Amino acid sequence: MQGYFVGVDVGTKSARAGVFDGQGKLHGSASRPIDLVGSDDGRREQSSAQIWRAVCDCVAAAVALSRVDPAAIRGIGFDATCSLVVYGAGTGVGAAERPDLDVIVWSDHRAIAQADRINAMGHPVLDYVGGTISPEMQTPKLLWLRENLPEVYGAAAHFFDLADFLTYKASGALARSVCTTTCKWTYLGHENRWDDSYFRQIGLDDIADDGFARIGQQVVAAGTPLAQGLVAAAATAMGLTPGIAVGAALIDAHAGGLGTVGADPGAGGACRTMAYVFGTSSCTMTSGDAAHFVPGVWGPYHSAMVPGLWLNEGGQSAAGAAMDHLVASHPATAQAMAAAEAEKQGQTQWLADRALALSPNPSAAVNLAEGLHVVPEYAGNRSPLADPSRRAVIAGLGLQTGVDSLVALYVAGLCGLACGLRQIIAAQQAVGVSVDAIAVSGGAGTHPLSCQIIADVTGLTVALTESPEPVLLGSAMLGAVAAGACPDLIQAMPQMSRVARRFTPSPAMQALHAQRFDAFERLQAVGAELGSLA
Repeated sequence: MQGYFVGVDVGTKSARAGVFDGQGKLHGSASRPIDLVGSDDGRREQSSAQIWRAVCDCVAAAVALSRVDPAAIRGIGFDATCSLVVYGAGTGVGAAERPDLDVIVWSDHRAIAQADRINAMGHPVLDYVGGTISPEMQTPKLLWLRENLPEVYGAAAHFFDLADFLTYKASGALARSVCTTTCKWTYLGHENRWDDSYFRQIGLDDIADDGFARIGQQVVAAGTPLAQGLVAAAATAMGLTPGIAVGAALIDAHAGGLGTVGADPGAGGACRTMAYVFGTSSCTMTSGDAAHFVPGVWGPYHSAMVPGLWLNEGGQSAAGAAMDHLVASHPATAQAMAAAEAEKQGQTQWLADRALALSPNPSAAVNLAEGLHVVPEYAGNRSPLADPSRRAVIAGLGLQTGVDSLVALYVAGLCGLACGLRQIIAAQQAVGVSVDAIAVSGGAGTHPLSCQIIADVTGLTVALTESPEPVLLGSAMLGAVAAGACPDLIQAMPQMSRVARRFTPSPAMQALHAQRFDAFERLQAVGAELGSLA
């Protein structure tokens, strides 16, 4: 594949960009921070203008660092969190003193009551979100906006998923991606339509009356070339050539899935490999030829990640965020942070390295957490229990204050996340969705300690791909397909991604992890029971 391609990823706290060649080699990358404004009542807001500036800045920086001639860059692709952009209202979605905050972030839970009300109605479209819509999705947030800020709702010209907002700014195209609309907006991708009756039933009749103009009348496959390509203003800000191809976008986790699950076609490829993207939250993506309805797991979604395949999407509402919060609660946090900074590492990487140093082998690191158990549901359970009211439970804490007791707590937290992943896998297996391997991408999830714990807890092989930035790579694939450099995403996956390392489960640890998983589920149940008390 000739030429170079840019991938852009907008996460919860930063925008990142990378320049890749046609074989998936990364030639340069850069990132820029994004402000996240939050409060203890569950609100999370951002500025779309700041996000776009960060995107343009990091693309320009990545291109400069890559030393690739901008004229050789043929396409660009975008991914982002599934946050809601309220565009053109002229004011914000929260505090009056911050009119620039026009993004309701994916993790914002202000619409819990609206989600509960929608779920009680039982419309058939809910079958395609695991039976229960989440307050993280867009129609509950739109309903909250209409009911609580009607002037903002009425004045908005468009409501975008953040990824679609980025392609609009890049190309001027109002087309939405089948990934974003199907996964977060209740678009029926397998029938290529919105369900008019759903919007009327839940109280968004104006959206239907308007022919869905504000949320997307044209829905296209990921990687579809948009409009006339990169507009001049965006090209200037990014240091790119006007008119290069802009591909329809993906949600960030799905870009990570695209960048990993097709790396080894000989092992069954996308249909036998689950993508596990470890970021602020975690997402699991499982693809198959048939539609499977899994209670508490989102989907099935058609062509939402891999063209032609059905997708089931699960995950945990807090993963990286849960580990950061867990670590911050320990008295040795400052000491560990100082040690990490001295070695020019992030704190969680330092803790994981320390756990490996204290253990005869990676599988044995679980013994550091003996008697210590964590259910890390600080932001609720996304799947398979689909309960945003759940909260974290920690059992087995003592009076220890040293760094190694923090390491033990960190290991226990990783085990808790892996137990939540095991629950999702079990829920899918119960209805016939099985996989042989897990492809991990994102943050602390790719550390050898994390990979081995995931393998041991789930009993599945964990694969790491060669690319240090598989999420960015997935977005770059969108640019390659949009540019016509590769016929489709099915062919782009093995051409641009390869497996570098595999972690296999240790048979010696199966019994121990079965006991820990049992303890996890019992603590989870007790936590839910106690949480319901007045």
